[in-house]
Amino acid sequence: MAVSEFHFLLLIGNKVKVVNRISEHIIEDLHFDLTSESASRGIIGLCSDATAGLFYAYDQNSVFQVSVNDEGRDMWKVYLDMKEYAASLANCRDPFQRDQVYLVQADAAFSSRDFQRAASFYAKINYILSFEEVTLKFISVGEQDALRTFLLHRLDNLTKEDKCQITMISTWATELYLDKINRLLLEEDSAVENHGVEYQSIIQEFCAFLSDSKDVLDEATTMKLLESYGRVEELVYFASLKEQHEIVIHHYIQQGETKKALEVLQKPAVPIDLQYKFAPDLIALDAYETVESWMGTKNLNPRKLIPAMMRYSSEPHAKNETHEVIKYLEFCVHRLHNEDPGIHNLLLSLYAKQEDDSALLRFLQCKFGKGRENGPDFFYDPKYALRLCLKEKRMRACVHIYSMMSMHEEAVALALQVDPELAMAEADKVEDDEDLRKKLWLMVAKHVIEQEKGTKRENIRKAIAFLKETDGLLKIEDILPFFPDFALIDDFKEAICSSLEDYNKQIEELKQEMNDATHGADNIRNDINALAQRYAVIDKDEDCGVCRRKILNVGGDYRMSRGYTSVGPIAPFYVFPCGHAFHSECLIAHVTRCTTESQAEHILDLQKQLTLLGDGARKDLNGSMFEDSVSSTTNADKLRSQLDDAVAGECPFCGELMIREISLPFILADESREVNSWTIKPTNNLLNLRSISLPS
Repeated sequence: MAVSEFHFLLLIGNKVKVVNRISEHIIEDLHFDLTSESASRGIIGLCSDATAGLFYAYDQNSVFQVSVNDEGRDMWKVYLDMKEYAASLANCRDPFQRDQVYLVQADAAFSSRDFQRAASFYAKINYILSFEEVTLKFISVGEQDALRTFLLHRLDNLTKEDKCQITMISTWATELYLDKINRLLLEEDSAVENHGVEYQSIIQEFCAFLSDSKDVLDEATTMKLLESYGRVEELVYFASLKEQHEIVIHHYIQQGETKKALEVLQKPAVPIDLQYKFAPDLIALDAYETVESWMGTKNLNPRKLIPAMMRYSSEPHAKNETHEVIKYLEFCVHRLHNEDPGIHNLLLSLYAKQEDDSALLRFLQCKFGKGRENGPDFFYDPKYALRLCLKEKRMRACVHIYSMMSMHEEAVALALQVDPELAMAEADKVEDDEDLRKKLWLMVAKHVIEQEKGTKRENIRKAIAFLKETDGLLKIEDILPFFPDFALIDDFKEAICSSLEDYNKQIEELKQEMNDATHGADNIRNDINALAQRYAVIDKDEDCGVCRRKILNVGGDYRMSRGYTSVGPIAPFYVFPCGHAFHSECLIAHVTRCTTESQAEHILDLQKQLTLLGDGARKDLNGSMFEDSVSSTTNADKLRSQLDDAVAGECPFCGELMIREISLPFILADESREVNSWTIKPTNNLLNLRSISLPS
């Protein structure tokens, strides 16, 4: 006998019987080709070569080799027949063999009505049994749970490339889950109330399935399935998985769970537009939580929340209740520095509807745009604010708005109906218009006098006291027309005397001012007369400040200045109070060179016109009409006066012209040639110089 991996080799006579070690069945009989002589003697023995894996049978004359080729190829069948499924799978060589093992296991479990186990095995079969055949088997016996198990296991075996099949199977599994949940609700009436273990387990399993399959399930189809089965919570859960935030928020609002809805809105992935869409419902449910959420949300546009805030504000509220909309608007205005007129107008309207107008007055007095260039002090509409305050009868606020709009007469008139002290304060605000200020105080005075109901003397005393409050702006004669015609003058005696004394003082002051003015005019007149006789003494050796030649040079080499009349042989010149003297031609040249380009052109133009008029005047004297000559002389005097103002308005060495020269460079741009002349250039002779030592 010899033993291989899976078989026994038994030598019986001249034959070798191959027996399977596992099933103990004879697999094959091996016969040897023996001669007649060897056959009579028989096979002597059987041995094996463990190293080579060969078997040998021998007799007296021959040796026979028994070869073993792939003895384990059918072992999976052997194990399968023995229902050793694990060993059978271990010996399978290809997927078809494994499918047969799974099929036998699945059929066995199905026959024994172990449908869950059968479903798990059927799901592993890929080739020898179709998907439709398996599903029909479970449907025929009404095993929905096993069918669901089969589908779930089948999903695990599919690859990512099978997208269509994955989506269809996942959708079918979803419907089977929903059917299972409904059957549990129908079978156990207490399941909804007590939430049985099985019911809770299937719900958790279904939610886990939705979470795992959210990317492969068709969104619209799954939503319809969940809605048709009435599974609202699962619908909301799936919507949150698919980031359908609008559905989730709408559900929480219907359930009255404001905090959960606001938590969803606070997520970064949620569009900001949903804040505006659900704002009316959220603030109606819980104003405090909603406003707190708004104040904690960045990039929120308060203007788009105005409809929600107006809807909330239109509803009645308790007197002591904190107005959440006002709180949010104050946050926008004071903390966020919002400049939207709509926000400011809404806040103003809410202030106006409150019983206490202190907040309204503080808001109107606050200058939100103060400190900004070319910006308004407030951002609400003053006309709207005025109409609203008049409607709500907030008179003090109306007075402030009138004053702010520079409608001071209306402000004082309305303030007189509220409080005379307020009217006085408004009248005193006008500072730049004395006539208007006096008019406003007269309005106040008239009201005060007409409203007094005491005795006549008391009314007069109060009127006199009122005059003192105006700081001298009103006099007794200004308010006399407001008293009755039958009032006695004795009652005003003191006030009239005081007024006359004031007028007397004013007259004396005017007289003194007139005397001072007359004295000043005399002084000016004397100065003018003295100026006409003013002269300067020039030394005969006085040099021109520009050309350094003698001012009183009588030589014929000096060119006469154009437009000037010389006095004898002496050239025209200028002498300044500081003592500097210049030839007219030198002064014009110096000023033209040092002044601005436009001023220099103006001076040269005047000089040219004077020259032309001078030539024309000489021609007229030689034979033209005398009237034209006189006209030309008059024009020349005007031009000469303009030229004097242009060049001799101040000393060029002591005036502003010299000060401006400080900023000029020492070497001007047109003097570059002069600069180049001072450049030291090397010569060739320098290259031949030698250093010679001098004797010591």
